[in-house]
Amino acid sequence: MRPGLRERLARGPLRRGAGRWPARLPRPHTLRARLTAGLVVLLAVSCAAVGVAAVVELNGFLTGRLDQQLRETGERFPASLEHGGTRPSDHDGGDGDTRRQTVGTFGARLVGDTVTNAAVVGSSTGTGAQNVPLAAADGRTLAAVPADGRGHTIDLSALDDYRVMAVQGRDGDVLVTGLPTEPVEATVHRLELVAAVVFGAALAVAGFAGAMWVRWSLRPLSRVAATATKVSRLPLSSGEVGLWPRAPEADPRSEVGRVADAFNTMLGHVEEALTKRHASEERLRSFAADASHELRTPVASIRGHAELALLHPGPVPQKVARALERIEAEAARMGEMVDDLLLLARLDAGRPLERLPVDLTRLVLDAVTDAQAAGPGHRWTLELSEEPVTVPGDAHRLHQVLANLLANARLHTPVGTTITISLETEETEETEETEETEETEETEESTAVLKVHDDGPGVAMDVQPRVFERFTHGDRRRTEGVQSGTGTGLGLSIVAAVAEAHGGSVTLESAPASTTFTVRIPAGDG
Repeated sequence: MRPGLRERLARGPLRRGAGRWPARLPRPHTLRARLTAGLVVLLAVSCAAVGVAAVVELNGFLTGRLDQQLRETGERFPASLEHGGTRPSDHDGGDGDTRRQTVGTFGARLVGDTVTNAAVVGSSTGTGAQNVPLAAADGRTLAAVPADGRGHTIDLSALDDYRVMAVQGRDGDVLVTGLPTEPVEATVHRLELVAAVVFGAALAVAGFAGAMWVRWSLRPLSRVAATATKVSRLPLSSGEVGLWPRAPEADPRSEVGRVADAFNTMLGHVEEALTKRHASEERLRSFAADASHELRTPVASIRGHAELALLHPGPVPQKVARALERIEAEAARMGEMVDDLLLLARLDAGRPLERLPVDLTRLVLDAVTDAQAAGPGHRWTLELSEEPVTVPGDAHRLHQVLANLLANARLHTPVGTTITISLETEETEETEETEETEETEETEESTAVLKVHDDGPGVAMDVQPRVFERFTHGDRRRTEGVQSGTGTGLGLSIVAAVAEAHGGSVTLESAPASTTFTVRIPAGDG
């Protein structure tokens, strides 16, 4: 074995920075993958440590056996070279000394730093010891071996790696005896190969078995995660919420069992809170609906009496007539507000709307015609697709959406503002995951997109987040130069409620000189 092999084997893979995760390798993301990777890494480190220890120990043991053999051989073979003969018949006792040596035994005699004789035992008894032509570098290597009676590993260019031992001769010379390390290296290399194959197979089997074991152990946690995913998909913003899924029960003594129990307890608390919220909302909706319904009759009576008083044939003082006109106007405005509140209460209660094919293109044309008559000072433009856009829904409520959006643009922008109404159909792809097979399916859906754009002053930033809330009014900057007090603050709330009732949505994008309301309604099959 070459010099430093033991030290290199001892260091092995435990080099500096080995504990860090390699930058080029992808880091596992799931807990299951991390546990499996950690298990395999720990097992690999253990196998490597066992393999390195076995190789180092075997190498040391075999090297020690070589040193013991060298001590038993002693200086007899190199001493026999002192007479200058290499064959057993060339000197007394040479035949016996050569025959008793192991094949490949090396012997050398040095006087000072010069090698006077060097030979190696041949492979057959007939050849005896054979002279070895040593290079100058080999001579210096032999001269550097200390005569301390201990084994040293050297590399001879004429031969190979040898384990040699040097002792002082009786004539003041140095006698060097050596044995080849090739049998030791072959044995160690074979052990390395066997260890690599066995440990590699063990790692593969342990990795597969560990992955299965980790997966089985984390199955309750996977069920908790699946339950959490189902709960996250439930619409919790409004309406009645039933948190029916619960995490499966597990051993409460385990960490996963405690997580599942805490998760189920949390779901119970959330369900209780949402149930109380829903009950409160239902009471509020019922109050709003009842109040709106009860107010319709007295408001209509007030308006009727005011109209009747104005139709009186006799003379009516001017102030009284003005007061009656204001009573009639405010009664009409209050009647519209009551109707809007009643509509919102019904939509909040989840009452179904009609689901008949509605030609949105025709509704847009009619609504724009009405808006032009109400706002002749504005510039109205249309951008319609060549084919009519049809959606399933309630024609009366969809017309109300268009009317409210156009009225909002007309009432909150100054005269001369350009209002653009566009209507188109867009195709979207949606991905759905089936619960049974956990596979994803892509479906194409058609959506009608209605946009109302104006180049007015825009909606204030602080108003935009609550623009679709009830009783929200624009600021002075947007209503500058227009008649104020004409809106009830419920128009955009009705737009949002009707759009959601049709399975759609409404959004706002506003900046100075550019305000766009976008309504999306699923077109379905029309």
